[in-house]
Amino acid sequence: MLRHTRLAGESAAYLDAREELRLAEVELMRHREKVAAQRRALPQGPPVDDYVFVEGPADLDAGDTPVREVTLSELFTAADRPLIVYHFMYGKLQTEPCPMCTLWIDGFNGIAHHVTRNADFAIAAAADLPALRHHARNRGWHRLRLLSCGDSTFKYDLGSEDKDGEQDSTVSVFTRDGDGTVRHFYSTHPRMADDIDERGIDLLAPVWHLLDLTPQGRDDWYPNLGY
Repeated sequence: MLRHTRLAGESAAYLDAREELRLAEVELMRHREKVAAQRRALPQGPPVDDYVFVEGPADLDAGDTPVREVTLSELFTAADRPLIVYHFMYGKLQTEPCPMCTLWIDGFNGIAHHVTRNADFAIAAAADLPALRHHARNRGWHRLRLLSCGDSTFKYDLGSEDKDGEQDSTVSVFTRDGDGTVRHFYSTHPRMADDIDERGIDLLAPVWHLLDLTPQGRDDWYPNLGY
């Protein structure tokens, strides 16, 4: 038995249950690593269009102009670097920023400088650029590359938007060949099965995992944009 604490008064029943839980946690960790290896071993993905986005100044406090167009291939800053794009549920039928997406992006902003040591990273939304940047300023997202999808079919093609303009949160990964061809590597959504509504990309944010450590668990906790 591996003890994590040296506290007096731990009953035999508690210690036995804690050891059973530890072994289950080890099994879960190993399975998670197996799944990650399976993801990395995916065959070469299909080429995708060189979608056109619009973005404003890198400095959020510099206003929203000038606006420039940038293509998907131009989001790669160096050879052999993957590109991660988070699809923000904001724009078209999603007239208000999604609180859940906002929670995730709050976290991304804090760690973006670590992620970008190994991969390029951007946030893409259907919202027009001023609205997206206004929300970003309110949240303090100064470390993130923010893109409006404009008239492109990027979100529709990647499954984060339906034909009516209903939005969904998604994370997509792309690679770029030596000849400049951009390929889709991986995408996933919160709703991974009929009985999984909003849990499919929980690993992208630590909030629920911290709450799951407590006796109350996560219950029906949902983010509030007032925080």
